[in-house]
Amino acid sequence: MLLVVGIVLAACVLSLACAACGLLAWRTLGNRARLAWPDLGVPPPQPEVQGAPSQSSGALRLYGEEPVTLDPALVSDSTSSTYVIEIFSGLVTLDKDLQVVPDLAERWQVSPDGRTYTFYLRHDAKFQDGRPITAADIKYSLERACSPELASQPAMVYLNDIEGAVAVMKGQAKEISGLRVVDDYTLSLTIDAPKAYFLAKLTYPTAFVVDRANVSQGAGWTAHPNGSGPFRLAQRDSQRIVLERNSDYYRGAPKLDRVTFVLSGGEPMTMYENNQLDMVDVGLNDIERVLDPSNPLHTELTVADSFDVQYLGMNTQVPPFDDPAVRRAFAQAIDRQRLADVVLMKTVTPAVGILPPGFPGYQAGLQGLEFDPDAALASLRQSKYKDAADLPEVVLYISGEGGTMPPTVEAIVDMLSTNLGVQVQVQQTPWNNFLRDLDQHRYGFYLTGWIADYPDPQNFVDILFHSDSVNNYANYHNPQVDQWLAEARVEQDGERRMQLYAQAEATIVGDAACIPLWHSRNYTLIKPYVKGVVSSAALRPWLKDVYLAQGK
Repeated sequence: MLLVVGIVLAACVLSLACAACGLLAWRTLGNRARLAWPDLGVPPPQPEVQGAPSQSSGALRLYGEEPVTLDPALVSDSTSSTYVIEIFSGLVTLDKDLQVVPDLAERWQVSPDGRTYTFYLRHDAKFQDGRPITAADIKYSLERACSPELASQPAMVYLNDIEGAVAVMKGQAKEISGLRVVDDYTLSLTIDAPKAYFLAKLTYPTAFVVDRANVSQGAGWTAHPNGSGPFRLAQRDSQRIVLERNSDYYRGAPKLDRVTFVLSGGEPMTMYENNQLDMVDVGLNDIERVLDPSNPLHTELTVADSFDVQYLGMNTQVPPFDDPAVRRAFAQAIDRQRLADVVLMKTVTPAVGILPPGFPGYQAGLQGLEFDPDAALASLRQSKYKDAADLPEVVLYISGEGGTMPPTVEAIVDMLSTNLGVQVQVQQTPWNNFLRDLDQHRYGFYLTGWIADYPDPQNFVDILFHSDSVNNYANYHNPQVDQWLAEARVEQDGERRMQLYAQAEATIVGDAACIPLWHSRNYTLIKPYVKGVVSSAALRPWLKDVYLAQGK
């Protein structure tokens, strides 16, 4: 889930991370996509694993952001997940090809009816203090994530398929009836119906294992987390976050001694050019020069598309967006091609629908609400308001601080004013507060984004637009869409599943439940001595495979 969201600050950063993870934060360095490469004369990053050392000395230096939380059960943004996926781990994870692979579980079996998963845990998996991880620890962690005391919104999305999990979330039960400890290293997990995407949902941090004794230390337990991932949290302050190698990591110790995330100290691009950072995302201010083949930085640039969508959300239960004609008018008034080509300098792909290109279920021929100022005015006249002057005040909420309006936002506001006559006020909100208010559905009009947690259209279409989903920030309700999405959850025929999602997405776009804007592309500079970086389009630990070449 990730990814709940952040706004691309176009003057500063283009890259997305994860995801996410469902929810999006920007300027993070994990979860890169490796899809179709644009014809920019820039090669994709290539993994260098042959002859890679088992370990390398020194630290990788990255630019970081302050996480919202380091509690896996509460992670809903990609900034937090950047650290959490390296410190903690779960039953399963995603590999570089986005396939679900064993992690704490060395293998699993699925019952003939597709509902019960039996996980067989690794005997060598330990918490970072050396205590063995058992099935009881997994059960505790999942039930803690579902506890009403914790009130984890991600758990409502990623663990609600487990039989009895919702009862625990509602305070109707203390234990999840679908979880059973068979023995110390065997766990049985039963879900409410066979679902093709369920196992992938367990790769999300909410399903990660935590140490009961560590958590019992109180609210500040994440200051010294006893995780099970490839890195330990060694330092966290206002200046930096430092992760150190977990030499006892059960899947092989990381190759690096440590990874230092610099949280302050200067402009990231300048720090990279001054050899203070080893990797950095490139923003619009620098994109032209790094794309220039004559610039020395060009040889250090990698480019990759991302599994994400940036969009304008509209609360369909709040005036004026409770009127479908108003929503259509707003969608038809925004020139997404101009946003992509002019404002964002052809660094993104204009979005027609919700699913990104290359993603399972993507519809290349999807007919969206095209840019058409005349049609936009006609749609507004068909609304109950008839004219822009009669609309209630429209406030666009974005995440950010400092008062400077990003160029993308300026362009959107100008398009709505020029093409529709609507005057839009912009309200910036700090990231933590933006996430909180979004979760509580407080916004009528907002700019946000979503990045894939796993490669299935359910992660976008169902999670964001089913009327019962806690992440349905638009409060969108269409009984036909709900029916298609419910059928897709349990449909065992893959082709039929994709058809159901295609019907749902087309209807959502036609209803203007949101205004898709663009799909992102990551531009990253990597020093030549940094090896083993592999781009990936979803949430997975990646730092353990990175190493520094000798002679750095």
